[in-house]
Parts: sequence; C-alpha cells; structure tokens
Amino acid sequence: MAETQLSSALRPTHADSHPMANPGYGKRSAPDQRPRSAHDFAHLPPREAAIAAYIDRLPDGADISVKTLAKVLPYGQCALSTALRRLRQAGHLRQGSEHHFDANGSPRWVTRTWFSRTARDDPWWAAFAKGDAPPTEDRPRPTRSRAYILLAALGRTDPVMSLSAADCSALAPLVTQWFDRGASDGEVVRALTEGLPVPVHHPAALARTRLTTKLPPERPRPARAPAPLRILECATCHAPGRPEALPGGECADCRGGPPPPHPRRPGLPPAQVHAYATQARQMLARQELARPTKRSYP
Repeated sequence: MAETQLSSALRPTHADSHPMANPGYGKRSAPDQRPRSAHDFAHLPPREAAIAAYIDRLPDGADISVKTLAKVLPYGQCALSTALRRLRQAGHLRQGSEHHFDANGSPRWVTRTWFSRTARDDPWWAAFAKGDAPPTEDRPRPTRSRAYILLAALGRTDPVMSLSAADCSALAPLVTQWFDRGASDGEVVRALTEGLPVPVHHPAALARTRLTTKLPPERPRPARAPAPLRILECATCHAPGRPEALPGGECADCRGGPPPPHPRRPGLPPAQVHAYATQARQMLARQELARPTKRSYP
C-alpha cells in the first residue's frame, strides 16, 4: 500500500533530502500549535494522515507544491491535489499572500502556504489573517511557573534559603514582578542569596523583604513589531477574498455553492428618514424665498 511506503519514508532524515522552495516561499508553520503526538492526524483518512505527517516534519521553507510532493511521495498529482484539498477542509492548510520585506528592505507580497498540525476552524484562520489569532484553548500549560521553579531550587545555591512548597507558592508572584521588569534568573538568585545574615531564622520572610525592597525599576521594552499583512486566497483559482468568503480555503465558485451573504448595514428608522426629508424640504423653501426676484422694465 502507498501509505505503508510513505510511513517507511518518514525517517528522521527525510527533511534533509526534501527540496526547498525559493527563499521567502514554501511551507510556513502556523503559530501556537500543540506538541507533536502520535494522534495528531487520527481524524483523517490514512492517505491524508500520512501526507499530513510528512508535511508536518518538513522545515519552514520546504516546497510543498503538488508537483514537488509528487516527486518524493508515492502518489500522483491528482491524488495529492485531492489530499491537500481535504487537509484544507480539515483546517490544516491555507494559502495566501503575506507582505514581506526582502534583504534590501524592499516591500513585496510573497505567496505563502501555512500548515497547522493542530486543526483550525474558519474563524481561527480569519483571525490569523488579521494578525490576532487566539491561542489554542486546550494547549498544555506547565504545572509550575518559572518563578516557582526558581524558588524551589533556591536551597541548592544556599541551603539556609531552602523554602517549603507553600513558601514558593506565596512568593512566586513577587518573583514574577522581577521577571516582568526584565530581571534574569541569575539576578533574582543573587538578590536572594548574596550578603545573607548569620544565622537566617526565617528564609521565607527574608526572601519576601528582599524581593520587595530590591525590586528593580521598570525597563523600557522594545517596540512590538506590527502584525504582518496577510491575504487569504482560494487554493484552487488563487483569487483573493475575505476569510469568511473562503470556508475550507476555497471560494464559492470552486466549491460549487452559493456565495456567503454579504453583511448588510442597518438602515435608518422610518421616523428619522421622514425627519431628514422634512429638513431638506424646509431648506429648499428657505433658499427659494431668499433668491432675489427679477424686475421687469417697460
């Protein structure tokens, strides 16, 4: 079976031999994806799942066009076109253009093919095109924060500053304030362990005092780069369109269905329309009265 052949091709080195696209083109990974697992594409048919797993392991910039994939995978171009269409419908692929600056600083529009290991719905892709895609709701989060981990390991630097689990949970928000102001782990550790009194009777109380009194000033942060301009395109005819007009990555003509209804602006209430009409008639009447009359001469 072709799926069996493809599975054997998914060796760790397959990405090294896969052709790369021209600089600036090719595959682009969508942001905020779940960690890779063996069940990422279990909802897809075997062929589509195998192709998606292959693309997922390719680096950004890899050429994932139908012609190139047909050269490296045991499928023809028609089968790959169908498979990629199903990946788009399942929320793993979108095509479009992105505003990009080249090495010389010149602006240009670059064709993109975005791939997401995590299946996304149409509203997510629409938000992504606008630069404000929401994070994955069930994205795994660390059970312990960076601040908690630093405090829990403080006793390794100086045993007299060993803290309990309750102390670490209580002091973690203070350490987080240091991180928010640009402090590194080393700066926090030094502030808590250098020049300690002898003996240290209450390490948690001492840590709280130092975290409060030695809190560094706020540091200027670099300006956040603006979100790139993106335009989604129909994957079949490549016509650009509004994200809500491209469900599944295709326009209505290529899907063979009616176009989505265009949002209508709410009209004025009838009373306000009549009021505007009355005002217009009154203005015309005043202008007519103010117009000078013509005199007739014998």
